[in-house]
Amino acid sequence: MATVATTHQIRAVRRFKPPAAAVKRVYLPQPLHLLPRNLYGLSGAYSLLCIQPRPFLRALSATGVSGQAEGSENNDHSEFANKGGVSQLGNLLLKFLEANFLPLALVVGVIVGLLNPTPGCLAHKYSFSKFSTFGIFFISGLVLRTKELSAATEAWPAGLFGLSSILLLTPLFSRLIMQVQLVPPEFVTGVAIFSCMPTTLSSGVTLTQLVGGSSALALAMTVVSNLLGIMIVPLSLSRYIGAGAGVSLPTEQLFKSLVSTLLIPLVLGKILREASSGVAEFVDKNRKSFSVISALLLSLVPWMQVSKSRSLLLSVKAEAFVLAVFVGVVLHVTLLIANAIALQILLAASGGGKDSVFAKKEYTRAVILVASQKTLPVMVAVVDQLGGALGESGLLVLPCIASHINQIVIDSFLVNWWRQKDQVNQAKDL
Repeated sequence: MATVATTHQIRAVRRFKPPAAAVKRVYLPQPLHLLPRNLYGLSGAYSLLCIQPRPFLRALSATGVSGQAEGSENNDHSEFANKGGVSQLGNLLLKFLEANFLPLALVVGVIVGLLNPTPGCLAHKYSFSKFSTFGIFFISGLVLRTKELSAATEAWPAGLFGLSSILLLTPLFSRLIMQVQLVPPEFVTGVAIFSCMPTTLSSGVTLTQLVGGSSALALAMTVVSNLLGIMIVPLSLSRYIGAGAGVSLPTEQLFKSLVSTLLIPLVLGKILREASSGVAEFVDKNRKSFSVISALLLSLVPWMQVSKSRSLLLSVKAEAFVLAVFVGVVLHVTLLIANAIALQILLAASGGGKDSVFAKKEYTRAVILVASQKTLPVMVAVVDQLGGALGESGLLVLPCIASHINQIVIDSFLVNWWRQKDQVNQAKDL
């Protein structure tokens, strides 16, 4: 039964001074420091602490017991701190997964294909890759907001150069890449095919927005290059890679396949968006969810191709793969430098005035980022349609997955450097 502390008991506790011999033997009753603070005062002993906490603790400190009490409180605080730390760590992991879902999904797809190839082989047997590619570009049409394209008309000279660089200039590097000798040769051929692709479908626009560039210009170059790429990519592959490898590519058949697997689903998605304002509103509210679905569909393709080519992949030396990845890194850095130099040349040719399109960093940064990246989904679709004409599809795609991830990482560092540079310049102006 609970007791109530009297005034006499309280005063007795205040006057209490234990003998020196008993100092080490005085301990705080265990229930007191185990109960939460909001339960203190429910019994007579706890009400003492609640009524006059400071004198009571001073008495305990004289006996050396306050350290135990404080230690127990610190344990409670550390327990709550640990819980908070775990929660914060969980939030950081969720943010990391959200920001890097696509590269993580691609890596997981490759690992699963290597560990258990049977499901991937079955999916490839029933041409599941065609359905996944159709879904990727159907979603691209759904999320495409063409109203933003009109804002890019002012920067049409920069956009025209960007398209020329993406579709005409950068494929020239494929001839240099084909001169590299690696075993298996599909690693080099895959990177060469990658260099002939149009720009990325989303990462270039996203990075442009982060650095404060013209997202309208970036979006315009993305849409137009991917549409024109359906016609130009087969020609580039036949001229720069097929001829170099001594292989005759079915250009007309490849063009028809790209129209059916890329262009038609993109147009259908766009028509559905424009036909219904409700659909457009729903898609805009759930863009992250559609991005996750698109990433999952994209990861299915390398999963199937790696599963099909597992035996060959396991026989490849690690050094060859590392060299192929290095070639992809050199390609991307070279494209960044070449586009930056070309823009400076165009600025000088236009008179070098501050009003020039090539003098405005929001336009030049958009061009440098978008024109230097290459898209993986189109490359995967092209390899799938080639039917092994240029080698084993899994070996062709694997170094390009690494190249796709590397270009995003490299450009993220570039964007951070630009942002820090802008902050320093703003600080100087103040």
